Amino acid sequence: MATIEPLRALRYDLAVTDGLQPVVAPPYDVIDAPGRAELEARSPYNVVRIDLPVGEAPYAEAAAELRKWRVEGAVVRDHSPALWALAQTYRGPDRRTRTRHGILARVRIEEYGAGRIRPHERTHPGPKEDRLRLMRATKANLSPIFSLFSDPDGAAWTALASAPGVQPWAETRDADGTKNRLWRVDDEGAIEQVKAVARDAELLIADGHHRYETARVYAEEVGGEGPHRYVLMCLVALEDPGLTVFPTHRMVRGLRPEQHEALADAIRQDFEVEPLEDTGALQPSGADDALRIGYIDSHFKRPFMLTLKDPAIADRALPDRAEPYRRLDTAVLEALILKGALGMTDEDIDHLAGLGYARDSAQALALVQSAEYDAAFFMGATPVKRIQEVAAAGESMPPKSTYFFPKVPTGLVFNDLSR
Repeated sequence: MATIEPLRALRYDLAVTDGLQPVVAPPYDVIDAPGRAELEARSPYNVVRIDLPVGEAPYAEAAAELRKWRVEGAVVRDHSPALWALAQTYRGPDRRTRTRHGILARVRIEEYGAGRIRPHERTHPGPKEDRLRLMRATKANLSPIFSLFSDPDGAAWTALASAPGVQPWAETRDADGTKNRLWRVDDEGAIEQVKAVARDAELLIADGHHRYETARVYAEEVGGEGPHRYVLMCLVALEDPGLTVFPTHRMVRGLRPEQHEALADAIRQDFEVEPLEDTGALQPSGADDALRIGYIDSHFKRPFMLTLKDPAIADRALPDRAEPYRRLDTAVLEALILKGALGMTDEDIDHLAGLGYARDSAQALALVQSAEYDAAFFMGATPVKRIQEVAAAGESMPPKSTYFFPKVPTGLVFNDLSR
């Protein structure tokens, strides 16, 4: 079972930073250079300065900056352990407004396994070394890992929401309009109720696999017992009505003439091809169990819906994989098209050699229509139940199979690993 504990957080002193809004940032891996500059200009204490450091010795500079903030009182150590309740009200890519509820806590680092902590998709190798060097320097978790657990009755959130004397601590608004509200809860009764709910829970990492695997490496490097054996997580109930999963679309470029021909042959062989009236119908709706993928190329610019002719095709292409994995559109696309027709290797996919991702269907379409990419494949959203089934079968989904929205901001609280 996973071990969930309150944390004695490092956190911003809102009186020094003029609230939380000027100092929070999106996760490091979605920030480009102009975005980083804009965040840095907001405040001398914006978290991007330490979570996405620059300079000749970026990791040492990040550690020095964090120490400076603590000396200046902009970042302080909490006086007692607490759990932090996070409500995120957002408008998703489907234009619907929802509120997702999460709990910020520290979780004991475990090896992946049934009944404890599971990954849900494969990771790229590059970001792990970057995050490990940052963790070694700062001796802190700067951003939370987003994980899921089962709580059918919402008992954990109810315990925090009904704790006596709890007052809102801070509120921020993301660039996409998401409103983040944060409460600090140190009531022992409420904390014990949350721990009781989570005691038998299996945690499924939704976002932050690199950070979790980095934390595991760091814990072994340090050795022994101590705070380095725990990692900062935001825990969301699988049954939370605000939990949604959106797709990440695939694009390919640099195709040689023979690859174009092999792609066309594979599509005709394995898929029913239906012309669409317009590009607005490219993203599959998921209305039934059929495996569908939207398709458009930069030459003809005509939209099609591809429907796998028979599940047995996926079974033959993925004979050593569990049945839930063989029903994933991302897995079937990878096996039949990316690896099968186009000859990509795992290394090509890991290093984005000829492959790109887009979370917005309009962006993917524009990149193909401008011929920056040769073709795009539009994926459907993976239901949370399917994600659970794949993880329970001991499988990891292909990279970028899911897009959990909204992201959890960086800078809400930090987890001190030094003591």
